Amino acid sequence: MASRPPTRSPLPRQVNTQTAVLDTHHGRVLCIADIRGHLSVLNDFARDHNAAAIIHTGDFGFFDASSFEANGINDRTLRHLASYTPFIPSAQREDLNLQPIESLRSVVNISLLSEFPLLLSGQIKLHVPVYTVWGACEDVRILEKFRQGTYAIDNLHVLDEATTRCIELGGVKLRLLGLGGALVPHKMFDNGDGHATIAGGQGTMWTTALQIGELVDTAQRVYDNTETRVLVTHASPGREGIIAQLALVVKADITISAGLHFRYATSYNEFSVQGDYEGFRHKIVVGKQGFDRVWESVRPQVEAVMDEHQKVLMDKALSVVERVPPVPSQSANEEPAWKNCWNWNLCDAAYGSLVLDVKDGRISADLKSQGFNFAYRRTATTLQTPSQSNVTLPPSNVSQAPTTAPTPAPVVAPDATRSTSPPAAASTEKGSPTNKINGANVNAAEKAEREKAKKKEKKERKERERAEKDKDKKDEKKDEKDGDTPQSANASALPESGSAATVSSELGPKSPVTESGSSGMRTPKTGKPPRHPWTIFMRMPIGFTATDAEVKEFFGEARTKIMKIHWPAANPHHRVKIAYVDFEDEESMKTGLDKHADKLKDIVPQVMKATDKETREGAGRGSLRGRGRGGGAYAARGFAAAGLTKGGFKGGNGGSTGDAPAATQTSTAVSAPAPAAET
Repeated sequence: MASRPPTRSPLPRQVNTQTAVLDTHHGRVLCIADIRGHLSVLNDFARDHNAAAIIHTGDFGFFDASSFEANGINDRTLRHLASYTPFIPSAQREDLNLQPIESLRSVVNISLLSEFPLLLSGQIKLHVPVYTVWGACEDVRILEKFRQGTYAIDNLHVLDEATTRCIELGGVKLRLLGLGGALVPHKMFDNGDGHATIAGGQGTMWTTALQIGELVDTAQRVYDNTETRVLVTHASPGREGIIAQLALVVKADITISAGLHFRYATSYNEFSVQGDYEGFRHKIVVGKQGFDRVWESVRPQVEAVMDEHQKVLMDKALSVVERVPPVPSQSANEEPAWKNCWNWNLCDAAYGSLVLDVKDGRISADLKSQGFNFAYRRTATTLQTPSQSNVTLPPSNVSQAPTTAPTPAPVVAPDATRSTSPPAAASTEKGSPTNKINGANVNAAEKAEREKAKKKEKKERKERERAEKDKDKKDEKKDEKDGDTPQSANASALPESGSAATVSSELGPKSPVTESGSSGMRTPKTGKPPRHPWTIFMRMPIGFTATDAEVKEFFGEARTKIMKIHWPAANPHHRVKIAYVDFEDEESMKTGLDKHADKLKDIVPQVMKATDKETREGAGRGSLRGRGRGGGAYAARGFAAAGLTKGGFKGGNGGSTGDAPAATQTSTAVSAPAPAAET
């Protein structure tokens, strides 16, 4: 916050402004961002684009040898600058970034960060006027020397809150207003090592409230309705509500910004990106609320140290924060900037630029971006299937634009800024440099991508099995309607014994056929756990009751091997009571079948081995099968009507409800296997 009382503002009585007539008929203005000290390429850019002037939006590279002295660039900022400097090859930057800070300081000097000393000494000369604001990573002490007049460079114009320029070309007067530094709300009342309204320290710079107030004062003093106003900022008005408010107050027609480091530049007005007018207002209200929270917490301290002149500037800054577009009504129209102010946010100079072509009063725009490299997708292999070997897929984040970290800086070789071939899928040797696609680390993402591919493959396999299961069910219903297909009918279609050929079928994929003679059709998964294999099924009349101890006593010497007795809920349609008795092993189950008692209490229950539902359905399709579906259910109803129901408990009018002779008949003549135990 307000770490020390800000000194008196050096705001002049007359604004520092100049007008340059570049071309009265036709002219082109090149707009770029983040040159990062590679100042010698500015002339190349101007020549390639036939530009009469250059507008730069920050991170110009204002550093010299004194920036490495005490109270200069701190460790964190130095590591950041070394990570994106264009004077160190990419592979070496990665290795250097892994070194301790002491080693980094011993290697990195001013020649590896910026060519500004060469520009200052005259070894590099600018062939066209360059208008720039400072960015987030600059030395505030160098900018102070420009403000004091100690430094002056031909064709270099530093735009700030007290300095503005007007260029006339193509029948248009462009009024350039500039605001440098990063927008950090909690630092807006802290000057750091700066004097007056400028703020920064240890290699970084930020925007202050007094800086905004002084820029408003400058814009008001030079206002001319015949000029076209261009607000040049490092922070983006699309992201920062306060910058959008500033554009409203200074009546900007065009804004040019950077700071987001995308691979594509953007061109928009608020009407094109906001859902409605209220969305535009909401962005500004959010910025106002963020400022108000900080202002209320430091207001007593700041007001105690401000002089009268600074209070005027603070009032102008507060007028920016209070500038919220009114809600449209009969007495208030919607804000003209909602549709008329156009915004450009630039990518780094290595990846694109904007050219404003001005002729006969019309400003045309030519926006170019390097963009993302999607060539890797041409070599991407289809998703892995069970019969294919593992396939290395491209990382999922290779085509995503970085949203918080800056993009790599431009390099000297022009071909090095773009990729012309897709990444190789083969693994690299140990110790080899890490390949990058669009700034992404391929090797670092391959492991995560393989895991993602495995999960996707597993999901697809489950979906295929589910589809096969559904198809099998449909085919089973069709078989029940059309009759069983003789097993011999399909025998000729199977490969010879011992072959491992894969059998294809309309029912779906099959496993390889082996010597077992199986058709190879996959068993549909029901999702239920397998039933206990050694279970005895008991059927008793409805209403009959017995305890687990009585059932165990019924099975005699096998009672000690009983693991569990399960009594399913009675089905009102069956009019019987059933029980499932699980045994420890097959031998004890057979003993229970052969040597159980004749009666359980006063009835003779039906006792048999429990079987699967599929087995029962197959047994039901025998010689007693009627015309309809159900495997003999029609004949069973005929027996019931005649009083000859098998089992004595499931019959109709003639069925017995518990007499011993009927039960004895049931236990000795079983028409179909018992149902399997429920799990």
